[in-house]
Amino acid sequence: MEIIGFIGLGIMGAPMAGHLLDAGYEVIASDHRRKPPADLLAKGLKTASGHDAVAQAADIIITMVPDTPQVAEVLFGEKGVAEGLSPGKMVIDMSSISPIETKEFASKINALGCDYLDAPVSGGEVGAKAASLTIMVGGEEHAFERARQVFEKMGKNITLVGPNGVGQTTKVANQIVVALTIEAVAEALVFASKAGADPAKVRQALMGGLAASRILEVHGERMIKRTFAPGFRIELHQKDLNLALEGAKTLGVALPNTSTTQQLFNSCAANGGAKEDHSALVRALERLAGHDVGG
Repeated sequence: MEIIGFIGLGIMGAPMAGHLLDAGYEVIASDHRRKPPADLLAKGLKTASGHDAVAQAADIIITMVPDTPQVAEVLFGEKGVAEGLSPGKMVIDMSSISPIETKEFASKINALGCDYLDAPVSGGEVGAKAASLTIMVGGEEHAFERARQVFEKMGKNITLVGPNGVGQTTKVANQIVVALTIEAVAEALVFASKAGADPAKVRQALMGGLAASRILEVHGERMIKRTFAPGFRIELHQKDLNLALEGAKTLGVALPNTSTTQQLFNSCAANGGAKEDHSALVRALERLAGHDVGG
């Protein structure tokens, strides 16, 4: 089995790395900023001092960090992954970042004789813990086939959607759908609740019809029960919608509802909710309505 380097052991990365350890992979993480989670160390996670050292020790290096600048720093900064690469290794970025810059990162890594896959995920913390993530992959088919068994330990719906950058483009499209569906569910529940209906019973009824969705099931329940501890933070969804809107400007595409939903996220962030779960988008609509779904 190939040795896996894993950089980014946060809400998503930690359980993903844990599944690899459970599957018998040797996994190495960097400890240059903070000590890795104790439960992963107990499972046998090894550590190295610096991202370059992780790259030297591993065959496949996975990055799972918040945004494009962090990926650039991890890969190409001082003591970055690129400094430790040698021909034949592979870099897999599972973060959600700019498709345009992803192509540039891939070109630089390819020039070192290494494969590069962009493989962002969907499914949130729940999917990461359950190893049921959707993984959208951009890159060469031979690299995808090499990485397939690794992906299968972390996700269920795994698709090679095109060359480098297309994985990230697919993730941006995913985030548009998720954001607008959260907004639609929030509007429906605010409307029903202010009209005097029990939002929990409304949600239950809607789950049996065409309006049923995973968002209504999970995030609708969060809105009603006010459980806004982050599975996926508003500030991260803002970042993803920024990518969508920047891409739309470049492409000459209008995304009017994406823009409106971003403004609602901005309202939440302005009111101190940037680190809440993205289902807390409902708070922006509640402020406009002068009525809380949970109240």
